[in-house]
Amino acid sequence: MLSVVKAASSSLLAGALVLGLATSAAATPPGIPGTATAQAELAALAVAGEGSMTGYSRDKFPHWSTVSGACNTRETVLKRDGTNVVTDSSCAATSGSWYSPYDGATWRAASDVDIDHVVPLAEAWRSGAAAWGTARRESFANDLGGPQLIAVTDNVNQAKGDQDPASWKPPLTSYWCTYAKMWVRTKYRWGLTADAAEKSALQSMLGRC
Repeated sequence: MLSVVKAASSSLLAGALVLGLATSAAATPPGIPGTATAQAELAALAVAGEGSMTGYSRDKFPHWSTVSGACNTRETVLKRDGTNVVTDSSCAATSGSWYSPYDGATWRAASDVDIDHVVPLAEAWRSGAAAWGTARRESFANDLGGPQLIAVTDNVNQAKGDQDPASWKPPLTSYWCTYAKMWVRTKYRWGLTADAAEKSALQSMLGRC
């Protein structure tokens, strides 16, 4: 098993990265559809060009809302997607391990892990969420009922930014099928549109299933 130190642009974080066979269970968000269902949902997505970013702000998608007690959405997903996660009285993860299915890395510190919005907030804004009210945008940004949130390597999530599958896919091609299913289900559930290049990329990714 090859141990690698992750380079970070601003600081070197403490978690250990392990590539190869994972020692943690893979993050599995709820509601990932089967291939046939994903194909049908993809076909049902309305095709439209991406809207303007005018007026967009992450603050218009209040996120990491309180879920229960001291636990917010981020902490809830960290516990859901990790292995042997221990939290303190404020619900912060103090130990555990997290396997990132985007790149096959396992991390031992929660600070090395981001919670990815599978369909980025800015992408949602461009594909229909600009017309939503704040309450609906908050529900979208904290969606624990579908495959919209997943714990992944922070640098990978930052490299993704707000790109759709036509311009960014997970580094592990073996995860493209699952990623496409999550993306399609999220857009379908929330009534968001897809542009032509995005839809074509998703179809190709589902072809790997």
